[in-house]
Amino acid sequence: MGLCYLVGAGTFCARDFAPEAGDFVIAADAGYDALRAMNITPDLLVGDFDSLAQRPAGVPTHTHPVEKDDTDMALAFEEGFALGYRDFAMYGADGGRLDHTLANLQLLGGVSRRGANVRMVGNGFDMVTLTNGTLTLPERAAGTLVSVFCHGAVAEGVTLRGLRYPLLGATLTADRALGVSNEYRDTVASVTVAKGTLLLYIACPA
Repeated sequence: MGLCYLVGAGTFCARDFAPEAGDFVIAADAGYDALRAMNITPDLLVGDFDSLAQRPAGVPTHTHPVEKDDTDMALAFEEGFALGYRDFAMYGADGGRLDHTLANLQLLGGVSRRGANVRMVGNGFDMVTLTNGTLTLPERAAGTLVSVFCHGAVAEGVTLRGLRYPLLGATLTADRALGVSNEYRDTVASVTVAKGTLLLYIACPA
């Protein structure tokens, strides 16, 4: 299957936003406003609609109550996951309310542990997660910032290659930011975690 784009109501960065045939675009509530500004019609609109002033006509819509257990972004992810998508790009997921940014970062880890891949795209950075495996990082210039955090209680067997401060089989925990403020030593680098989930912040060129 293609890529499922999730668009929230936070700060929208258009970098790499280019839906193609086979992709699916889901707007989470007022995330529709960013799409409308680009003259893009989502395949689905999801949310409780407490922040979208006017619902568009002609767009398939799934409405949820305001008093609910999940955020609109989490609901959007569940829609894409139920359709069979396992690769996601999350936009408009930061820059708004801090608690919603934190909720989206928490969502990244849960998604990873369910076997899906999500890239959260922000102004000047990407956030990705990795569970029980190895990830080759995108090519970046030497000196580009990378931070690696434990997403969960413990991440074991953490190995960082191609970075200025390497690790070999290290254990990261949720109460110490040992992996913060690293950087590319080479243009290609990789991250491995034997057991657990990591949250990666990767700086992107302007």
